[in-house]
Amino acid sequence: MEEKDIEKLLQSVRDGNTTIQDAVLELKKAPFEDMGFARPDIHRGLRQGTSEVIFGQGKTPEQILKISEKLIDNGQKSVLITRMYPEAADFFFANKADDLEFSYDKLSRIGLAGQQIEPGTGIGKIVVATGGTSDIPVAEEAAKTAEILGNKVVRLYDVGVSGIHRLLENKAMDEIMSANAIIAIAGMEGALASVVGGLADCPVIAVPTSVGYGAAFGGLAALLSMLNSCASGVSVVNIDNGFGAGYLANMINKGFSQHLVD
Repeated sequence: MEEKDIEKLLQSVRDGNTTIQDAVLELKKAPFEDMGFARPDIHRGLRQGTSEVIFGQGKTPEQILKISEKLIDNGQKSVLITRMYPEAADFFFANKADDLEFSYDKLSRIGLAGQQIEPGTGIGKIVVATGGTSDIPVAEEAAKTAEILGNKVVRLYDVGVSGIHRLLENKAMDEIMSANAIIAIAGMEGALASVVGGLADCPVIAVPTSVGYGAAFGGLAALLSMLNSCASGVSVVNIDNGFGAGYLANMINKGFSQHLVD
């Protein structure tokens, strides 16, 4: 149950369409459900403004489907599933109820069960920039997470420091300078985050990727480089954590957009 659902319930009581007893029963629902192998957080949307997200890696296809169904049965409109392997998506498609909508993106490994989101209809602007094309899978995890959470996302891919003119051209700079939050994603030496941080007037979320040759140590070199950035306003998430970056950018963008409304 989300905050807007409680508001709707209370308005229904006020208008006489729902009895006080029925409203109490609705509010008494447990904040989580014990499924034995998982305890889905039913009230996370109410507490945090964003509902439970399923981390698919390490879970069986059956577990992912059952957790998704449980969340939707308890009123969650959409269920975001990250790090979902194609085999789990195939199982979901084959075994879900006919009336349960589901989509899957193989590149980002993101699944979405329940109400689907139309890209481009969100609020504000989050820019997702990558150093190279090899970083796009992580970038798409970040971008699709932000879109599903209700944000407008602009993608600037392959604008790394080995060809800095690609980032400094007018169209790209217009997007950078008008963003409410920027996600800078890069492997190798991870320099993109510092460059973007030195150009932008909004928070920059740096995502090191595991892209690179041996001395990149699976993204550790990029992580250390980003942590040691001399640009102000740069924060760093874990290696390949596109979801974490997209979630944080969502909070920044919506907070900024709400401030403008107020």
